[in-house]
Amino acid sequence: MRIVRHHEEFPPEYRGGAVALGNFDGVHRGHRLVIETAAAAARALGNDAPFGVMTFDPHPRRLFQPDLPPFALSTLRTKAHRLEDLGAGFLYLQHFDKAFAGHSPEWFVEAVLVRGLGVRHVVIGEDYHFGQGRRGDASLLRAMAADLGFGVTAVTPVTDEHGQLLSSTRAREAIQAGRMDEAAAVLGHLWEVEGRVEHGDARGRTIGFPTANLRLGDYVRPADGVYAVLAGVDRGRETVWRRGVANYGRRPTFDETTPLLEVHLFDFADDLYGQHLRVRMVAHLRPERKFDGLEALKAQIAADADDARRLLESRVEP
Repeated sequence: MRIVRHHEEFPPEYRGGAVALGNFDGVHRGHRLVIETAAAAARALGNDAPFGVMTFDPHPRRLFQPDLPPFALSTLRTKAHRLEDLGAGFLYLQHFDKAFAGHSPEWFVEAVLVRGLGVRHVVIGEDYHFGQGRRGDASLLRAMAADLGFGVTAVTPVTDEHGQLLSSTRAREAIQAGRMDEAAAVLGHLWEVEGRVEHGDARGRTIGFPTANLRLGDYVRPADGVYAVLAGVDRGRETVWRRGVANYGRRPTFDETTPLLEVHLFDFADDLYGQHLRVRMVAHLRPERKFDGLEALKAQIAADADDARRLLESRVEP
């Protein structure tokens, strides 16, 4: 999948196709239906019409509400991997700043979608809004499409088998509460964080449980506590997955104040400092708490590791 960043220089081989338009944070099951609908629209156009995705970076909420707590479900890297897995041939990544946000929805359709990307079909969620003041919506897009000669499909909101909406907001709320099964049910995959392994205080190594440490940056914050996890270690183009146990929080036993994700990989002794690590959160085992000394902490970590091993024993896929 090719990533393109300027509609004025859009590659001609990707013009004349179908485009899924949205933020797609987390690429959850509802997003996937929008993207799969765009793929089907490209096939219907025939002649190997291209199919791709247009999204925005940074997320518009970060521009309009800069004081919001971290809320991202995925990094751009993770999002791109998932979009590629869904068959997208290109990802048009629009930089979102005040200048772009100030353009009218009519300008966006004419300058970006038509003159820039040369779209023949656009797929959005029915509740999607765009352009200055969020004035653009599905009705405006359909009206302009009729005049400008491209098709539009607006996908109605997707619900689960219980009639509950599949949304990024619901996934965030589940993660913040430690309900990883619910988050995975909304997303259609385990929630994953990724980043470079940082040097810590090496305390885990001294008590027999060495950890790889990650800062969560812009990610939504999960509930504090201990998790059963699957950790992916990059080995060239291949990601090798290991089972493990992790703690997210402030380490109250040591009176730390900065939140950190500390991941212990089972039966693994390699040095991961500076390497890229992917961590998939399988289940929340218990809340974080303060212990009366190292021995009590070591005993609890050992018990947590046993619980995580049992929970992950039957899981054979990442």
